[in-house]
Amino acid sequence: MSLDQYFTLGRSGLRVSRLALGAMTFGDDWGWGTAEQTARAMFDRYLEAGGNFIDTADMYTEGTSESMLGKFIEESGARDRVVLATKFTYNAEPGNPNAGGNGRKNIMRAVEGSLRRLRTDYIDLYLLHTWDRITPAEEVVRTLDDLVRAGKIRYAGLSDIPAWYAARAQTFAEAHALTPLVNMQLEYSLAERHIEHEYVPLGQNLGMGITAWSPLAMGMLSGKYKPSQQGGEGDGRLAKIGNAPGFERFTARNWKIVAELEKVAKEAGQSMASVALNWVATQPGIASVIIGATKLEQLDANLAALAFQLPVDLRARLDAVSATEKPFPYYMFADIQQTRIHGGVAVGDKPSGYAPSVFVPKLAAREFKTR
Repeated sequence: MSLDQYFTLGRSGLRVSRLALGAMTFGDDWGWGTAEQTARAMFDRYLEAGGNFIDTADMYTEGTSESMLGKFIEESGARDRVVLATKFTYNAEPGNPNAGGNGRKNIMRAVEGSLRRLRTDYIDLYLLHTWDRITPAEEVVRTLDDLVRAGKIRYAGLSDIPAWYAARAQTFAEAHALTPLVNMQLEYSLAERHIEHEYVPLGQNLGMGITAWSPLAMGMLSGKYKPSQQGGEGDGRLAKIGNAPGFERFTARNWKIVAELEKVAKEAGQSMASVALNWVATQPGIASVIIGATKLEQLDANLAALAFQLPVDLRARLDAVSATEKPFPYYMFADIQQTRIHGGVAVGDKPSGYAPSVFVPKLAAREFKTR
């Protein structure tokens, strides 16, 4: 694979790179980001390598990320080439409940702010950032459809939502001929594999490609952290925030994964980060992997993740050490299916080639595939 090998995102005609440039680190407002000069160098390097998919959000570095990206894209003249994704949900005005959340009032407010900071008149992919536990899926879908019809966004998706909510939203869109959702942005890595049970088959069946965030488990899988009496230590934000709620990465299970990943990477002749990213990028249902960096050399190392194929035996070792227990009802769908449901007769899906595949010609040395 290469960065300029594009896949369509979900059930859509939008072509994106297998690695997306995450801009959450653009700006140092949070104390661990990067200054404008370095951010611009990473932006340029990503585009030079053939990448076209850039992810941000209105709340990243308090809006600085969007502002920087808007400036970079305008100065580079790359607006038509870039697939620009941003997100809404988080509150912009403390004390005002309607300046946050996923209701129509906030979505309409948020999109105008993002368009202004990004210096553009449209957003390629607009995402609900986080489920607010209040707003009906129907309201979100109708509002996103209105934004598509108004020309302010091209495509829509969801991030960090329950699977049932995503299914209801997509089904409502299909039933009422509204703009379908093409993307779910979810956490996924060797250290966090829970989306495999519900979200991956959901996306495959309902036409939503998955973009994986935190594929290195917030740096845990990069090799920069080591176990300590405090749980872990190293040069990065995890060492600063420790095991704060939602950031519990220094666990016995994860240290086992890190140890095996280190061995596999050494045998493969690759960096730990490259192997971890390669594993995510080649998993079922994953359309693109969001990579983030604070230094140019980190970005270069991440971009190398597509340059090799992980041997089957090494991949199997990573699968085994990171495997999660199957929760109910998934543990029931193995031997019981054959012996009790199908009467012991081998039953599978249609054979390969049963349905005609879609042929897309190769254009300008860039290959378009459907994921």
